[in-house]
Amino acid sequence: MKDLDDIPAIMAEIGARSKAAAAELAYAAPSAKAQALEAAADAVWAARATIVEANARDLEFGRDKGLSDAMMDRLLLTEERIKGICDGLRAVAAQADPVGAVIAEWDQPSGLHIKRVRTPLGVVGVIYESRPNVTADAGALCLKAGNAVILRGGSESFHSSQAIHACLVEGLRASGLPEDAIQLVPTRDRTAVSEMLTMTDTIDVIVPRGGKGLVGLVQREARVPVFAHLEGIVHIYIDKQADPVKALNIVLNAKTRRTGICGAAECLLIHQDVLDTVGQGVIRALLQAGVRVHADETLMAIEGTEAATSEDWGREYLDMDIAAKVVPDIDAAIAHIRQYGSNHTDCIITEDDAAADHFFERLDSAILMRNASTQFADGGEFGMGAEIGIATGKMHARGPVGAEQLTSFKYLVTGDGAIRG
Repeated sequence: MKDLDDIPAIMAEIGARSKAAAAELAYAAPSAKAQALEAAADAVWAARATIVEANARDLEFGRDKGLSDAMMDRLLLTEERIKGICDGLRAVAAQADPVGAVIAEWDQPSGLHIKRVRTPLGVVGVIYESRPNVTADAGALCLKAGNAVILRGGSESFHSSQAIHACLVEGLRASGLPEDAIQLVPTRDRTAVSEMLTMTDTIDVIVPRGGKGLVGLVQREARVPVFAHLEGIVHIYIDKQADPVKALNIVLNAKTRRTGICGAAECLLIHQDVLDTVGQGVIRALLQAGVRVHADETLMAIEGTEAATSEDWGREYLDMDIAAKVVPDIDAAIAHIRQYGSNHTDCIITEDDAAADHFFERLDSAILMRNASTQFADGGEFGMGAEIGIATGKMHARGPVGAEQLTSFKYLVTGDGAIRG
């Protein structure tokens, strides 16, 4: 590797090596990729003490930097979370290999037989903040889809990511796959990010995973195509036909289970007909759980709430805060979500099938839920093993981005001497 002060040279070298690895990975045997991921999982578990030690250095860096409690929670790696990383690697290993899968197949009157088959994207650049588990998730999913990946983790998770990355490389080595298939940018210097965004000759797509600032920067400056993972301004609408017990359990879980993830609920909308029953109960339960409720004028009557300002609508708190508002009907809830949501995940709590259908039909978020906690907005929970992020755009990939979403396709056309008249 070149001198760490020469960032453009470092990134050019990483890009060239990734491109060479991607060419080899495109036809790698599914068994070799699965073996690499299984071996990586074994290596992560064997190195758990080393990973926790590296994570402690990152936590100290985060504290010195003044990270919020929610961001510190994102950064933290416990033995249980490391086991989750191993489980994710094994789950991706066990999935069907998407490369070469036939999407469609047909014959033409001209004598042509046409297949549309899945093919790797090539080189994926992943830019992420804080959460060191993304190192494993992104590395695993890109490998499964036959892509080489360049990982640029956040400065906060620098040591944790390095420790996890070393295990992924160990897995590649064990299976005979190119070690350059999963590379980690070896510097905290932000210039490396700017370089990645313009590496059109070697990077095929950029996936930013982080806050609005990071994603905005990438979307503004990237010359490489981007899978946008925008903030999770997640809404839950309690309909007039909501089951009180389901509403209470779902809202509490969606807000408090882990506040720092993109599927955490950030705004609660309550139908006016259930304000004095379900609504009151849910708001009081949130307050009792330690959540700061930023309430509209109607809900301000509940002791313990605080007045919402215009800044609270459309805000991603990633903390023990939630905005709350009473709406006259389902269409008002839908209008509010359209105005303030981020097309990430939105939920309706109702026993009315027609209301649920209306909600699903009129909103275009990447994930829409009924009677389920929004904390399930996760590729692992969708059966994808893991995710590289939740794409909120509409082109190519949308929602949880798993291995299948990290492929493109090509057409295989065969004839028997066919010529065009």
